[in-house]
Amino acid sequence: MIQTAKSAILEAMKAGYRHFDTAFIYGSEKPLGEAIAEALRLGLIKSREELFIPTKLWCSFAERDQVVPACKLSLE
Repeated sequence: MIQTAKSAILEAMKAGYRHFDTAFIYGSEKPLGEAIAEALRLGLIKSREELFIPTKLWCSFAERDQVVPACKLSLE
């Protein structure tokens, strides 16, 4: 799954896509991060700032003590 998603994201970047919607529950954050690193290495994008990437704090992480760790996990 991760390699397939990463490949699809890279192909989307090659086609000009710059908006990628993600969420922890989708399982797309890690392959997106890997695809971004690869796109930077390949020169498909010059910086992360070229991309618009919303993610979501899933309801299972809504307790006060879970919010910051969940956000940090998404940012990894």
